[in-house]
Amino acid sequence: MARAIFITRTDQERLEKLIQLEEEFNQSSKIHLEELKSELKRAVITESQDIPPDVITMRSQVLLKDLNCEEEMICTLVYPDEADMLEGKISVLAPIGMAILGYRENDRVEWEIPGGTAALKVVKVLFQPEANGYFDL
Repeated sequence: MARAIFITRTDQERLEKLIQLEEEFNQSSKIHLEELKSELKRAVITESQDIPPDVITMRSQVLLKDLNCEEEMICTLVYPDEADMLEGKISVLAPIGMAILGYRENDRVEWEIPGGTAALKVVKVLFQPEANGYFDL
């Protein structure tokens, strides 16, 4: 069984709206939407002010380590319309974005990719909106 992930109630509500919009207007992302729905179903939903500061929430900036090549990268988890790979802003609908949502520092995150499995370690949550008093970012 997959381990518990934590999602704020605000993120849950916004992500559910995003899923509804994408289902209506963007049929091509159906597989990703089903994966996101299942992530939300298994998540522990918590109030924004109660989320542990080491959990990756929406708009968190994190330091990740690719366990396949030992490279580190910094990225920010964002909504699809804010995604910008050059700025390290990764959409929650991208496989990596979906994979890291709700995980904590020191967690190992894995997901299937063509030709195998991607594996990352969450080294550090560099910025989490809720830990900094931003409950509606």
